[in-house]
Amino acid sequence: MTAVPQRSETSSQFIPQAEDAVGVAEALLSDATIAVRKRVAVDGGDTLGRLFDREQRATHGLAWLATYVEALRQMAAYASRMQAEGKFGEIEELQVRIGFGEYLAQMFGGIPMSQGEILRLSDLGLSLADVAARVTPVCQLLIDTGNTATRRARLAELINHNHEPTYGNAGLDETLEAIREEMRKFSASEVAPHAQQWHLKNEYIPLDVISHMSELGVFGLTLPEEFGGMGLGKESMCVVSEELSRGYIGVGSLGTRSEIAAELILGSGTEEQKRKWLPAIASGEILPTAVFTEPNTGSDLASLKTRAVRDGNVYKIYGNKTWITHPVRADLMTLLVRTDPKQSGYRGLSMLLAEKPRGDDGNPFPAPGMSGTEIEVLGYRGMKEYEIAFDGFEVKTENLLGGIEGAGFKQLMQTFEAARIQTAARAIGVAQAAMDQGLAYAQQRSQFARPIIEFPRVADKLAMMSVEILIARQLTYFAARQKDSGRRCDLEAGMAKLLAARVAWAAADNTVQIHGGNGFALEFPASRILCDARILNIFEGAAEIQAQVIARRLLDGSN
Repeated sequence: MTAVPQRSETSSQFIPQAEDAVGVAEALLSDATIAVRKRVAVDGGDTLGRLFDREQRATHGLAWLATYVEALRQMAAYASRMQAEGKFGEIEELQVRIGFGEYLAQMFGGIPMSQGEILRLSDLGLSLADVAARVTPVCQLLIDTGNTATRRARLAELINHNHEPTYGNAGLDETLEAIREEMRKFSASEVAPHAQQWHLKNEYIPLDVISHMSELGVFGLTLPEEFGGMGLGKESMCVVSEELSRGYIGVGSLGTRSEIAAELILGSGTEEQKRKWLPAIASGEILPTAVFTEPNTGSDLASLKTRAVRDGNVYKIYGNKTWITHPVRADLMTLLVRTDPKQSGYRGLSMLLAEKPRGDDGNPFPAPGMSGTEIEVLGYRGMKEYEIAFDGFEVKTENLLGGIEGAGFKQLMQTFEAARIQTAARAIGVAQAAMDQGLAYAQQRSQFARPIIEFPRVADKLAMMSVEILIARQLTYFAARQKDSGRRCDLEAGMAKLLAARVAWAAADNTVQIHGGNGFALEFPASRILCDARILNIFEGAAEIQAQVIARRLLDGSN
């Protein structure tokens, strides 16, 4: 790699420029929101569902534009914090400069919503004149001097010789950095060395690994101390999920099962239910799983058909669920059912805390009225996916969440923010794992008598991975802080999940490319990481669903 000059501009010059550019981006978003709202609004200003769906390219494009604006805002905030703390080193400044230049250029030139869908501002109803009026000299300067070959080469050079585990400062306080280091060591020693074999053999994550996770407090991280938890915030959850998923996404996702169940019970359970279930979840004694999705429903939870028929002091469950993660070894199912068949849509749905015995591969569901079939999957293994059939499976009526029928959907909605933030953190971990593999291979692999990291197009891929991981991380941590502050954050959570999932897929795909033919070989972790990354754009609300949620918030004016 050719040596490049050290930075000449100072961060004190860049940060005000970045803040000015954020203002421009916000104005552009305002223009676009007004233009798109005209397409989908009816008299009175309310959005019309039929028009909203017809104009999906514009509405979902608006969501992506808003996500980029928030990403720029959080990059600028990160740079300002790091400078104030004296931690805005050369790596961090290069990452932010490249990120600003690239994301501004994409905003004005085309945002990739997926591999084959590029958003142009004209799709949102903005003319060339409208767009040109927003391109200020500062924005043009940041675009022209941001994502340049020289900056990418310098960043790749620094990463190549840097031993910082996150390839730059994540901007966390000392407590969170200590948690990251502890989880990183656990993941590096007990997870990553075995992940490839777990994946290839489609094996369960060993129970001793889960036991060690319990000892580290993973399952009770955000639960109050009175219920046996550690009483930490969602930002700590992000750090833990990221580092565990960096080792193997399945391990990172085990925490999600407990997080969803704990949040449901903590937010909506009776006092007796909280006392009974939360300490056992926090200790890892009880492993929960979420049982929501049904065949042919996907994200359309209002169409759920699984019935719960009350019979004395039990509910008898009839119906089918699908894409249920880790159900065999789970002790508790948070089970969404229809308790009132006369009520349509979301009304009539209830949440049950359904106890079940643990099974194994020989006898997956040793419970009367319950059976299942494994769904074989490309990646995201270690827990196993199942389709489950219920035929008279019994749940005690005392295990109706909150003791209230018909509140199930509302109770579940309260968990979506945290679940999507945690999924974004898992995506960052997968992206980081991809970069780990790509960097190590590029350093070790030689072609034409040179390590391939010295070739610009390999170095460029690694540089951009580090930049986009930083961007996704800052957006995700911001969403977590919003959640911790008690503010509504479905908008920020959706943005974090939307962007982080795309970043993970891009990083995994580029790492396979760096490996060349070896990236396609099952023996190399790059092939597993590619499979694992693909699911992130689908579960916890597909990318299209995230965009739909974000756009509705923007266009309904309920920010």
